Amino acid sequence: MWVEDSFVVDSSSKFHQKALHWAQQFDEICFFNANGISDEWSKFDVCLAVKAKLTFIGNDTDTFEKIQQFVNQQTASPIIPGFFSYDLKNETESMKSRHVDRLGFPSALFFVPEIVIKINADCVRIFAPSPLSIFNEINNTPVSSLEKVFKGEIRQRWSKEEYLAAFNSMQLHIQQGDIYEVNLCQEFYAEHIEIAPFQVYQRLCQVSPAPFSCFFKFRDKFILSASPERFLAKRGKQLISQPIKGTAKRGLTVTEDRQRISALLASKKEIAENVMIVDLVRNDLTRSAVKGTVKADRLFEIQTFQQVHQMVSTITCEKQSEVSDLQAIKNTFPAGSMTGAPKIAAMRLADQIENTRRGIYSGAVGYFMGVDDFDFNVVIRTLLYNASEGYLSFHTGGAITNQAIGEQEYAECLLKAKGVLEALKTSIS
Repeated sequence: MWVEDSFVVDSSSKFHQKALHWAQQFDEICFFNANGISDEWSKFDVCLAVKAKLTFIGNDTDTFEKIQQFVNQQTASPIIPGFFSYDLKNETESMKSRHVDRLGFPSALFFVPEIVIKINADCVRIFAPSPLSIFNEINNTPVSSLEKVFKGEIRQRWSKEEYLAAFNSMQLHIQQGDIYEVNLCQEFYAEHIEIAPFQVYQRLCQVSPAPFSCFFKFRDKFILSASPERFLAKRGKQLISQPIKGTAKRGLTVTEDRQRISALLASKKEIAENVMIVDLVRNDLTRSAVKGTVKADRLFEIQTFQQVHQMVSTITCEKQSEVSDLQAIKNTFPAGSMTGAPKIAAMRLADQIENTRRGIYSGAVGYFMGVDDFDFNVVIRTLLYNASEGYLSFHTGGAITNQAIGEQEYAECLLKAKGVLEALKTSIS
């Protein structure tokens, strides 16, 4: 049984950092941190959920329907966090993943936490059997400054030449009319290594603060995410999707930043990529929407992050009452920004041409809250780690169109890897 109590903390107390330190004792942890970047749909600045009372683990059959049943039975829970693997495309579209699964994450996982902590500004709300004792425990938790240095080699699954060959193959399919856009991804990895996930995540938030960042632990498996992208949210009857397509490197000065933003907004290639994905998301949302309510509310907005400028568009609709939340997610999954268009053809080609299984990458991490709200990110700028196997992995990718240039797309992949590499305090071998 949850008891709710509220507490006021001083902003200098580093309460949320202490809370994440304190949480490391548990086998199940989900920590969402907006890093001070909020919008009209944000529900909290920070949320921590720990210690599973009940757990759902996907087994690759009727996963979305089973998650809906699980969520329906747990509406009293303050939050139900979890994730969807990109591999669920195999279930939604009758596909297969031909690549080896080196990480071993389940296709989906959600849990009902015993303790939930939500933080907005200086207000802390704790849902737990004994909120005061939890608050005191966290307040008395020391914030360690000890760092465990990453020792190992980050390698690329593709050489530059192999990436460019894959790029050329994709572009040939575009020229033949098989697809008109595709997201081509490559893996960076390390084997037989040990990291301190908590410390790496803290550094990731420092070098790449992002609105949909997350630290997720399930036993020996970790998701360390600095995602800037919202996949799909629901607020009341409204569905919201905010695909990102269009990237420019940060400048060294304010003037250079302005120039690069202007160039991004003037780029026919970047605008075309964004429009294609907006059309794809609109089409996906139509399957769940009340007729006539799908709207591209905001197009080509530029959001600036530590490493890059990104072009973001916002599409909304009113969900049909007869469409369940999980059906709405299933109708749009996986995120169109990570597939291409037409969606199914692009996913099939990606699986043929890419040389690794995406797994959690390109999937979604987020939460259900009550009967009206959910919010999921797109798993990008994310480090995945299987501690038992000593296997660490992250992917980067970008949209390939007929106008794309292979050398530039390869450079963009390396740019997107920069934040994760800085968090590990290493470089590519």
